[in-house]
Parts: sequence; C-alpha cells; structure tokens
Amino acid sequence: MSPRTLLRSLVAASTATAALALTACGAVKPADGGGSDDGSFKVASHIQKRVDDGKPMRIKLSYHDPSLAFATPIGVGMKKAGKEFGAETALIGPTGGDAAQQVSEIQTLIQQKAVDGLAVSSASSDALKPVIAQAYDAGIPLISFNTDNPGSKQMGFVGQDLKASGKSQAEQLLKDLGGTKKGKVVVFSVDTGAGWSHDRFGGFKEGMAKSGLEIVGPVNVGNEPSAAYNTVESTMSGQSGVVGVAGLDCCSTTAAAKWVSGSPDKDSIVMGGFDLLPQTAEYLTKGVLDFTISQNPTEQGYQAVKVLSDFLTKGTKITGVNTGAQFVTRENLGEATVES
Repeated sequence: MSPRTLLRSLVAASTATAALALTACGAVKPADGGGSDDGSFKVASHIQKRVDDGKPMRIKLSYHDPSLAFATPIGVGMKKAGKEFGAETALIGPTGGDAAQQVSEIQTLIQQKAVDGLAVSSASSDALKPVIAQAYDAGIPLISFNTDNPGSKQMGFVGQDLKASGKSQAEQLLKDLGGTKKGKVVVFSVDTGAGWSHDRFGGFKEGMAKSGLEIVGPVNVGNEPSAAYNTVESTMSGQSGVVGVAGLDCCSTTAAAKWVSGSPDKDSIVMGGFDLLPQTAEYLTKGVLDFTISQNPTEQGYQAVKVLSDFLTKGTKITGVNTGAQFVTRENLGEATVES
C-alpha cells in the first residue's frame, strides 16, 4: 500500500488510555476548594452552590491564541458541547500568544469567581503553571487541552500526544522520501518557543535520528500569513539540497506549502504538515503537500467541555482524552473533515 493512502489513528480517542488522570474524586464536595491531604480535590463552595441550585456551569476554554485559524473548529466543538450539556461556554485567550496576558485573564476569572470549570491551552508551559495551581487551589476544576502542561496541577489533558505525532510525521516523511539518505529537511513553526512546538519538534527529531538527513530549524514564522510566507521564502533562499519540508502546525504548513508550490524543485520536495485548513486541503489536492496530520480540533473543544461538565454535574472522575491523529493524503481527503 502506498504511503499516500495511509489513514490511521495514532491513538484511539478513549478516556481509558489517559495517563494524566489525577485523583479528582467522583462526587464534588462543598468546601473552600483545592486539594486536600488525601490527594482528593474539593470544589469551591460558590461553585458547589451553583451546582446545587441547578444553574448552568460556566465553562471557559483559554486558548493560547484565538486568532489562529485552528481556534475556529475548537470553538465549534465547544459550542456543541455547551448546548448538549446545558453549559455556558466561551473561548478566550490572548491574541498573538502573549503568556502574560493569558495569565492575567485567568487570574481575573479566579478573583471574580466568574468560572466554574476551566480548560487551558498554555501559551507557555512554565508561565502558566503558577496560575493553573492558583485555580486548582481555589477549587476550580481545571484541565489542559490542545497543549499539555505536565508537572502542573492540571486534572487531565484533552488533546493529541504531541511528541508521538511529531515522531510519526518524521517517519511518514522518510517513507515518502523512499530511503533518501542525503539532503536537508527544513522545519517551520508559528511559535518555536511554545511548549507544544517544542514537544512536537522533539518527536520529529527522534523520528529523524537515524535518517542521515540534516534538519534545519525549526524556523519561527509567526502567525501573520504574509510575514510567515516571507520568513519561509527568505529561509529557503539560503538553502540548497533540500529534499523535505515540514510544518509543525496549521499556519506554518500553509506558508511553507505556498513557497513549495512556486518552487522549480516542487516535484522533488516531499512535504508533510499538520492540521487541515481549506488551504491545506487545496495544497493536498494539487500534490504540493504529500500528507498532513489532523488532530481533530472540534473534538478537542467538545471533549474539554464534556469532561468538566460531567465532573461538576455528575461527579464523573476527570481523566484525559487523547483525540488522536489522522494522516490525510490526496487519496483519502474526501473522508476527512476540513477545519474551516
């Protein structure tokens, strides 16, 4: 079977596989909130009162940069779950991925007692750890989504295994290169300093370790389309012997694919990316992109709300949900969901 017809899940989307579950005990208990000596979690008394009074749960998803196209399908899933579970939902976060702004926004929610459940995609893992702990200690159920934050007081993680997905991207790229042992693979990211980018690139390097190919990057392109393309163009103008290109996210993928589409060497460059925006689907159809990996953002938004709602209203133990990864090629594009 040709690698271009590959469609597979890295990991089944199942709560049973989540290794990040904490001992968030089943029944929600009225208390001042936070963790207790026995390792259990007690919800804040003001949140418990809202539960007892039958009020809609106020669940907010703090995304590291809502201006990214990837945020749109997350919002779709969030709203679907909110309607299904009777929760008041909102997608918030700092435009441009400003970690300090994200921390400030979450602190305001805590201080104003304006949220009953919180899901966070951290602009910076280290910068968000203290405010995650602050929310947890205040008795606010909190999970990470999309971007994991291990070592924090998150009660679970909803999203893709980032390191595993990066490794699989590298392995598929090598398959499509057909055993090529010489040349460069240039890697791009919208934010090389972000935890998700570091994790995904770490997996990519691991997958390429024995290939003999030289990795260039990751090169930071930012999330403004024209600026991202200009960075890709200037980077590639200084390279020779490029056999592969990889984008670690939605927007570096489309920026790099735009450059590859206009390159005289486009037929000899293998390219793999992430996510499935309409532009990404177009580049797949034209054969510019060999494959992309979808991480199901709609499901991430949906499951983040569901996990928190079930904990608050049903006492369901919080566990992580791996939303998996799906390889999409031109051949199976019609079976995939475009993230529009």
